[in-house]
Amino acid sequence: MSLGGSQTFSRMIRGRRLFAAGLQCCRCRLSCHVKRHYSLLPDDVKSLRALVNPEISRIRNIGIMAHIDAGKTTTTERMLYYAGYTRALGDVDDGDTVTDFMAQERERGITIQSAAVSFDWKSHRINLIDTPGHVDFTLEVERALRVLDGAVAVFDASAGVEAQTLTVWRQAEKHHIPCVCFLNKMDKPAANLSFCIESIRKKLKANPVLLQIPVGSGKNFTGVVDLLTSRKLMWKMKSMRDDGRVFEVKALDRSDDPDLLQVVSDARTALIEQVADLDDEFAELLLTDFSENFDAIPSNKLQEAVRRVTLARKGVPVLCGSSLRNKGVQPLLDAITAYLPAPNERHHDVVRWYKDDLCALAFKVLHDKQRGPLVFLRIYSGTLKPQTALHNINRNSTERMSRLLVPFADQHVEIPSMTAGNIALTVGLKQTVTGDTIVSSKASAAAAARRAQNDNEAGKRSRECASVILSGVEVPDPVFFCTIEPPSMSKQADLENVLNCLQREDPSLKVRVDPDSGQTILCGMGELHIEIIHDRIRREYGIETHLGPLQVAYRETILHEASASDTLDRTVGERRHVVTVELAVRPVDIASVGGSCELAFTEELEGQLSAEMKEAVENGVHSSFLQGPLLGYPLQGVSTLIQCVTIEPGTSPAMVSACVSRCMLKALRLAGGQVLEPVMSLEVTVGEDHLSSVLGDLAQRRGTVRDIQSRHDNKVLLATVPLAEMMGYSTVLRTLTSGNATFSLELDTYEAMNPQEQNTLLKRLSGLL
Repeated sequence: MSLGGSQTFSRMIRGRRLFAAGLQCCRCRLSCHVKRHYSLLPDDVKSLRALVNPEISRIRNIGIMAHIDAGKTTTTERMLYYAGYTRALGDVDDGDTVTDFMAQERERGITIQSAAVSFDWKSHRINLIDTPGHVDFTLEVERALRVLDGAVAVFDASAGVEAQTLTVWRQAEKHHIPCVCFLNKMDKPAANLSFCIESIRKKLKANPVLLQIPVGSGKNFTGVVDLLTSRKLMWKMKSMRDDGRVFEVKALDRSDDPDLLQVVSDARTALIEQVADLDDEFAELLLTDFSENFDAIPSNKLQEAVRRVTLARKGVPVLCGSSLRNKGVQPLLDAITAYLPAPNERHHDVVRWYKDDLCALAFKVLHDKQRGPLVFLRIYSGTLKPQTALHNINRNSTERMSRLLVPFADQHVEIPSMTAGNIALTVGLKQTVTGDTIVSSKASAAAAARRAQNDNEAGKRSRECASVILSGVEVPDPVFFCTIEPPSMSKQADLENVLNCLQREDPSLKVRVDPDSGQTILCGMGELHIEIIHDRIRREYGIETHLGPLQVAYRETILHEASASDTLDRTVGERRHVVTVELAVRPVDIASVGGSCELAFTEELEGQLSAEMKEAVENGVHSSFLQGPLLGYPLQGVSTLIQCVTIEPGTSPAMVSACVSRCMLKALRLAGGQVLEPVMSLEVTVGEDHLSSVLGDLAQRRGTVRDIQSRHDNKVLLATVPLAEMMGYSTVLRTLTSGNATFSLELDTYEAMNPQEQNTLLKRLSGLL
């Protein structure tokens, strides 16, 4: 809609506000017939074997994402119960939920790994993944969103947008995923609809489209008004044991609270105006067919427009409820099927190129003691059947899949086939890892590459081949590491096998062996991450390991530009290897997290080197990027230009790589080294009476306060703190505030360490202190 048209339309809307208010009485004369909604009776638990296998337009692949403790798992539990797939309502505090099945999850009351469940809702198939809210397990959110088509963002209605909410929202935006917002915990005394809407608008830079108005507040929250239909949905709980299956739906009438009627009238008018400004088709419909009475627009036309707005990611529908109190979850399920996209609405190129041939992405691996590796696949095209050979493009290998399962947390049911658009669990793929593309055969991949080439004849062949391989999952770099040792040398081989299994399950876990000491180094995303890994090794594999002290994974960069040259002349047997390399390094911006190192060749050299020798040079440079000149930490923010490479005939690529690495080391030492330390973004929610104690403690931790905000009766402290200073912070904060504070951490950036701290670190790591 043009700017002028939008302004004209907005003026027409405002001109009719009084007219719309006058029509409120007409709306109130609607039938007051009460419709009671019932789900399946508790004894009628559905079987996974009875799952419908609908056409692709009725499939919804969604994720539940949120800040920790916003109510993701509780919401998922209610969805399964109302859909008829569980006999009783699970509770996080009781440790009996379906999706939090790990012992560590049930003990801590948090989600650690994403869990997939499949169920039916009103003739739709919903494949849902419940994701963690803790920053240490952000990879679980990343790989889930990589294969999903839509997401439900759950908010604590008393807190609005929180630290991890920002992180998961950015992840969803990166994958262009349409979202629905659910304001949970509306029964809390501090719940505030306006505050949440404003925080979504300001902090997430999103356009919230409010579809419901809560009825009552705090303990008196009893239901919602659907702004599309102007109907009340009421949950009249007669006791604490009421499970919320039965709720009433009735039209608003004159007996309702006049203030509520006015709020609903204003909110619905604002909704129509907002949707018309976002959707040209809806605006044209209003101006042509309903110009005399915008409020008479049918609810189905308004719903269709909201769906278009959602799929175009111009706005996000906002609903509200209280999952723990069993209110508002059924309308959320309806919103998932009404507004979030089906797989065929996401327009993946690979679907067009593979046509009816199989193409799937492996996004998660679990290890089962009886079945072996269980690989989760998102099927983009074709049909998956057990006892078939599958080709892994990334590994260039063929494996036989023995069994095909429907995922339901830790309980799975075997099925004969799975169609495109679904999420499947496979048995028998022993070489497949997270991020691999699975197809039916090499021939089908070659045929898809030819179709891709025909679609883009001007492109390069290598680019076309890469395009038929699904992009994998981005794995963040670890920020903590420590040594891990078995109880005895006889258990060393068992430990290595266990760590290999865990790395395959969790790509954010990195294991390496120190070349000097021979010790095994465990690298992870945080204290909790490493603690969970340590606990799993003990419980699941029966090995009592010992962890060394946690250390921060620093990085290094350079201070100045520098150039170097080197010549390698070596005779091995009867073969002489001679290579000369000239290169230059310079520092580049290190402000962003994961700021990468760059490599470039001069234009003249680009055309001279063969593909094999160019790869050898790249390998030599990249190996140098992994080990800085100061302390051996990975490099960040270094740009390398290869200026000259002279290679005598008969020189092997390995010798070229060795010469480049040696030359890189010379240049890096000449450029001067600087240690970079990870700096965390910290958010602390604390009562005002404890604020001064928390601020004093942060000052001792080299923290920088960015802002102090008010949230109801609490203060929200926003700061940046070096990760090295945050060891054991949860225990200290609990002591300072008598347990009345919460905090969250997120990696913000890497910053240059001040000279005094760097010298202290150098001495400590050199064994001088």
